[in-house]
Amino acid sequence: MYSLFIKTRVKPGSADAFLSAITANAAASVATEPGCLVFDVSQDRLDPDVIYLYEIYRDDAAYEAHTQTAHFRDSRPLVEPLIVDQACFESDVVARNPVS
Repeated sequence: MYSLFIKTRVKPGSADAFLSAITANAAASVATEPGCLVFDVSQDRLDPDVIYLYEIYRDDAAYEAHTQTAHFRDSRPLVEPLIVDQACFESDVVARNPVS
């Protein structure tokens, strides 16, 4: 499984707008993409302008399919202008422990 950890710093005061767009993308991804297994969105407790994304896809092809969806493409023009800095870490899932 392919996973992404993304740390995003948004412009001051724009966290709500970013979260609105990214949570819609996350919900649609999990609901409509069979290859998207997890798409979690978290906001830093100490700095609300820092948002973390954790995504798991069945494989690299499932992630590539994700980037071609309407909900992904529609979210890009909403979130990109709000981003100050972003770091993306790719990994392979070794153990997944979902709650049943």
